[in-house]
Amino acid sequence: MKPFHVRHKPFYVRELSVYPVGRRRIFLLSIAVLASLVANFETTIATILPLLMQDLDMSLTVYGQIAALSVLVGGLSAGFGGILSDRWGRVTILVPTLTITAACNFLLATVDSVAGLFWVRCLMLFIEGAGITITASLVRDFSPRMGRAQAFAFWTWGPVGASFLASAIAGFTLPLFGNSWRSQAVIMGVVSLSLCAIIVWKIAEPSAALRAEVMHHEAQAGAQREAEGPTYHARLAELFRHPHLWAHVLGNTGWQVLYWTFAIFGQTMLTGGFGMDPAAANRVVALGIVLNAVAVVVVGRLSDRLQLRKPFIAAGTVLTVAALGYFIALIGPGVPAGQVTVVYALLYLFMGIAYVPWMASFSENAEDVESRLQGSALGIWGMVVRVMIVVLLVVSPMVVESSGWQTWLGVALAGQVLFLASMAAFKGRWRARGPVDVPAVPSP
Repeated sequence: MKPFHVRHKPFYVRELSVYPVGRRRIFLLSIAVLASLVANFETTIATILPLLMQDLDMSLTVYGQIAALSVLVGGLSAGFGGILSDRWGRVTILVPTLTITAACNFLLATVDSVAGLFWVRCLMLFIEGAGITITASLVRDFSPRMGRAQAFAFWTWGPVGASFLASAIAGFTLPLFGNSWRSQAVIMGVVSLSLCAIIVWKIAEPSAALRAEVMHHEAQAGAQREAEGPTYHARLAELFRHPHLWAHVLGNTGWQVLYWTFAIFGQTMLTGGFGMDPAAANRVVALGIVLNAVAVVVVGRLSDRLQLRKPFIAAGTVLTVAALGYFIALIGPGVPAGQVTVVYALLYLFMGIAYVPWMASFSENAEDVESRLQGSALGIWGMVVRVMIVVLLVVSPMVVESSGWQTWLGVALAGQVLFLASMAAFKGRWRARGPVDVPAVPSP
């Protein structure tokens, strides 16, 4: 008789057999958000990019090429990470990838050549890519009863919080270490490992049985919806027959050009375009991110309360277009730092007003086409945006080095206008239909 082998879970894996409620659920959601923050924080390089380029004698174009290749490596790794997480569990894969990537920051501090930077960044993003997509699943696991826009707002707190943490640390510690970018790599490694210790101590995930139970209930709900209306097989091709979904995907990809320009090159733009020192540039970025993080939660709550998406999307985008046009006109030496700070921070605020309601709108529009294809719709959007980021990393540095930041931000402005025009195809109301119920959110 063959012996029966039991696969033992690692010590840090805690599986829930009962779905958490109340404070317990809010706490586990916060740990999932913290994991998302760490996954984004430990690979952040925008905070030290101006100093790194100067120290390694690296042009913006060369950095863009390095970043583009490393993003592709991370994208390939993300696919494998998703497969392994389905087989072995989310936390089983997530915790080692977070911890090893955090430790790679110490390796980054030893880089002394462009080639060395390339290999270290590819290694970091390969490891990180396998785990970062898992964090979004964990956040969704513990936020199913919240309003949709609020749930997406909490999900965005991971990357947004990571940018804030990195910028705030750099803004206040760079002067203490003689503006050495290596100091930031070491600090990021220490902070990341410390946060990983909290995650290892407290993280949990629904067990396979609990997840199957949730899927069973969703399947029953889906069967009921089919019984109430026309039935048809959920096929990926169905998504391609609806122009309003393509308007969402392509329009928002244009919107994302500005967001990712700020996320990747924000500090570099402020130092090169306005002559700020790196520490001051990081403080400006940190302020903008704080306003963005507040905006996504407040606007998400209000959007869910009114059950309206389009007015918030339109208002945020129009304000972004106006502020960006003014920001482009300001670029140049001699502009007061306070003025730059206010306009840059307002841009982040206005983007936050538009983004979370758009995510909720896209999710709802895709669900109305076929609820079983909502994940596929989000996947198509994510793939198109990733392609845009790679193109941005290759093209934007060449445009900036030949024509300046004004020209590239003009491209980003055109992307915002494209997004605004694409709203004509979005489904949804512009006005509330009388009293609506507020989604139940358990108090902490």
